[in-house]
Amino acid sequence: MWTRILLTGVSVGVLAALHRPLIRGFDQVLAWMDGFFESVRGKRWRDAPLALFLLSPVLVILGTFGIAPLFYAVYLSLFNFKHAARPFIALDNYTRALTEPDFWKSLLVTIYYVIGTIPVTMVVSFLIASLLFRIGRGRGFFRTVYFLPYITAVVAAATVWAALLHPQDGPVNAMLEWLGLEPQAWLLESRGVLWVISNGRIGADVGPSLALCCIMLFEIWHSSGFMVVIFLAGLTAIPRDLEDAARIDGAGWWQATRAVTLPILSPTLFFLLVVSTIKAFQAFNSFYAMTGNGRGPQNTTQNLTVYIYANFYEFGRIGYGAAVATLLAIGIVVMTAVQWRVAGRRVHYE
Repeated sequence: MWTRILLTGVSVGVLAALHRPLIRGFDQVLAWMDGFFESVRGKRWRDAPLALFLLSPVLVILGTFGIAPLFYAVYLSLFNFKHAARPFIALDNYTRALTEPDFWKSLLVTIYYVIGTIPVTMVVSFLIASLLFRIGRGRGFFRTVYFLPYITAVVAAATVWAALLHPQDGPVNAMLEWLGLEPQAWLLESRGVLWVISNGRIGADVGPSLALCCIMLFEIWHSSGFMVVIFLAGLTAIPRDLEDAARIDGAGWWQATRAVTLPILSPTLFFLLVVSTIKAFQAFNSFYAMTGNGRGPQNTTQNLTVYIYANFYEFGRIGYGAAVATLLAIGIVVMTAVQWRVAGRRVHYE
């Protein structure tokens, strides 16, 4: 169908400039294109050269802006840019990264962020989508309302959140004082959130800092709208008679959800898990916008991307920063492969 639309738009300009006999051959071109795509779907690859030709613009863009920078980062990681001669140092930057305490601290912050955002966002988004799915009137309105945070620029939204959480002038602390509660430093608090909750009974260095938890909360709020829309699309595709049959058999909401809804939604869950994990490992804008430099109090919000940025542009350690970036890329690929290997087995596509 889309091939007909594409060729129709192209042919309008061509027919205006060329002669009319092309009109008679237009249907033949459409028939050939339909046969080509049908052969691709049937895994008959005799027309593969033409398919490769049609895909060549995308491959060029992907290679120029995706693959080439990765190989260039690997090249940079093999040299020491602190010296004018830029000597070749082989894998010294990699061994240095693996023995650097700041690298492991940044990795721990990244892991805290991934674990603290993805499961909560997916659960909250699924519950909201389930509620919206059962609303007859106003579903489109509420879906738009929940999607608004996602279409808002991350830097703009994060800046507003930073103003709300300002220790002196923020309305959040003003509300806490009005309720008789103790105001918090929020994004300036380097001690752990468990220390704050337990009133000092748990060590201050245990768990993520309160500043990092504020960034996690922002990410949950900002990303939930996207997941809500995806979950709603998946719920709409589920036949209602399956859930009705489960209810007739005496299944409650959770039993029907666990036995019927979640297995059918497994491709959607798997897609959101993979995409959200990659996005979480690459998070940067919210960290930088909410803390001012990305590192936060005592580097407690410095994840790997902020650590890479600091080494590149603040400390001038280009080779070392490229090595950390390469390690991060390898880690994302390995993590994605593990997800496909482990979680992919539990996905039901039929």
